[in-house]
Amino acid sequence: LAGLGHLAQPLAVAPVEQCHPGACAQPHHPEQVMRLIAVQRNRLPCPQRVLYIQSDFCTHGGIHMQGGTPKPDAPVPSGQVSDAVTGNWVDRLAPSWSRPYLRLSRADRPIGTWLLLIPCWWGLVLAMLWDQSPRWQDAWIALACAAGAWLMRGAGCTWNDITDRNFDGRVERTRSRPIPSGQVTVTSAAAWMGLQALIAFGILLTFNTAAIAMGILALLPVAIYPFAKRFTWWPQVFLGLAFNWGALLGWVAHTGSLHWAPVFLYLAGIAWTLFYDTVYAHQDTEDDALIGVKSTARLFAEQTPMWLRRFLVAAVCLMALAVLSAVQPNGSLPALVLALTAPWAMGWHMTWQLRAFDAENNQRLLQLFRLNRDTGLIPLIFLVIALFV
Repeated sequence: LAGLGHLAQPLAVAPVEQCHPGACAQPHHPEQVMRLIAVQRNRLPCPQRVLYIQSDFCTHGGIHMQGGTPKPDAPVPSGQVSDAVTGNWVDRLAPSWSRPYLRLSRADRPIGTWLLLIPCWWGLVLAMLWDQSPRWQDAWIALACAAGAWLMRGAGCTWNDITDRNFDGRVERTRSRPIPSGQVTVTSAAAWMGLQALIAFGILLTFNTAAIAMGILALLPVAIYPFAKRFTWWPQVFLGLAFNWGALLGWVAHTGSLHWAPVFLYLAGIAWTLFYDTVYAHQDTEDDALIGVKSTARLFAEQTPMWLRRFLVAAVCLMALAVLSAVQPNGSLPALVLALTAPWAMGWHMTWQLRAFDAENNQRLLQLFRLNRDTGLIPLIFLVIALFV
């Protein structure tokens, strides 16, 4: 091919992609054509749809067809999961024997732990605002919720990988997970799941009786969620039921009983989960369609922005109701105003995400999903400040 350079006539190539995957029938000199690289789109086999894009020397220097020796890519840690954060502590610091189990627990992807923990802290702080009696025991509840969230998120993800092992091997983003990639057997994964759940139960036993009962009930939505994508287009609802249970648990751990305020907060969290997990699910819509897995991303398709806007409004309004129910009876007016700023600020952060949403850009989708840690922490900051007013 290198010998074809300096031909007399230019060569017309179609399609040629510069920024968008549309055809461009403009003539190109053979030397320019030779410097284009093949890119596979939409996970289709290359013979079905191959586009050619202008190479970026910053990212494609090692494969660009020029003279000289190509630079090798940076080594990828053995067994690294495809959507893990590059250079995460599991791949760098954990003993090699422990890495498959920590990857099962998503320890290399901490965003899920944050999304499980934040509703617990919401519920705890809102309960303190309700009875205006924060105490040292609440510090232990906050720490115990953090440890429990890490453990139960790990146990839940392990359970999810066990039940989805036949699906995960057929989806590009998940086939590198420990079970489908052969790093861990199903039996070992089940034992690891049981160990995490047992330690979490030990922590739960330090709470009051009502909170212990709430913690045990949380296992029901956790057990159902992995199967939801098989029978409903709304599996994200079941994820929301599981991931936001902490809003109820945090409240009950402080007060010993339920109230309408944590129920509204729980529903707000479910709306928030529908928002961020619909964004996340758009990464897999093509593979999900091929293997018959349902999701809100597939259900909404081009109407996703409209539905995301609805979830945003629902989350903000329900959280405002929770704040009014908890703070208005006993709190001061400045505390109420500050607490109501929490859902307002959260809504603006979600609005910014909505404006940046691009269903065709998987990297952007993953970035937006991870940003929801900040989305949840923003209202928490205002609720904590309101405690001191």
